[in-house]
Amino acid sequence: MDVRQLRHFLAVAEMLHFGRAAERLGMTQPPLSQSILALERELGVSLFARTKRSVALTPFGAVWLGHVRAALDGIDTLPEIARRLRDGEKGRLDLSFVSTADYSVLPTLVRRYASLYPDVEIVLSEATSDVQIAALLEGSGHAGIVISPAQDALAGRLAYRKLVSEPLIAAIPENWLEGGRLALVGEMLPPAGVIEAPLIVFPRHLAPAFYDLVVGYYASHGRQARIAQEAIQMQTIISLVSAGMGIALVPASLRHLARTDVRYVDLVDPPALETGIVWRRDDTTPTLHRFLGVVIETLRAG
Repeated sequence: MDVRQLRHFLAVAEMLHFGRAAERLGMTQPPLSQSILALERELGVSLFARTKRSVALTPFGAVWLGHVRAALDGIDTLPEIARRLRDGEKGRLDLSFVSTADYSVLPTLVRRYASLYPDVEIVLSEATSDVQIAALLEGSGHAGIVISPAQDALAGRLAYRKLVSEPLIAAIPENWLEGGRLALVGEMLPPAGVIEAPLIVFPRHLAPAFYDLVVGYYASHGRQARIAQEAIQMQTIISLVSAGMGIALVPASLRHLARTDVRYVDLVDPPALETGIVWRRDDTTPTLHRFLGVVIETLRAG
């Protein structure tokens, strides 16, 4: 059977008259009758009970009618679905992100994109910057929110756009302040307090820009960082701070990650961490380009 035969059946089923159904379809009655007979032979069952004066659906035909309507409705929507897929209003977006972005730019971008394109499936995955960049270079995913990478890491195949730059703050154990191990000056942690404390930080091979920014703060004040522990998840780093294993220098947006026994304080002359979005230059996926449009508008709006 083909779509033409299904439309013939639907017309006769709705009109219950071969002549009027043929007129509606813009054809003569004999070819319509032959089309219905061929369909019945293919199905192995009668669709209509015919007399000289009436046409009625058989019990089988009455039940099958609903399925035919649903199938034709689906076929009729295919052009609109194709248009929406072509225009990025429907489909899928695979977006990866570093853990720090979950507390800054990610929620705003995803919320705005989802509100504009509710029929796009957004698939989010958390990963370190190096893993995201490697996956994109291998052809996986559409875009990633990463800590600002070195240009050579992009291999000339990836495009990058800055999203946000935010100062680092210190995450410190609350009891270190209460016990006098650290002292604030005007609600800020002075450099002397930072460089004397053991540090919890991302491993350099996973986030070289972040790592270098943090240890560079120590170097700028004449001291080498004393690394107590490394961890690859921001939540883990904050948990280690809560356990009193050391302090961490984290983006200011991490204030949104409330944790018992951890206090966030500003630094004197803090360095700034840049986060951006990276994607393949040759990726023409419509949903990606819609998302990049949302990124641009969000940045313009401030």
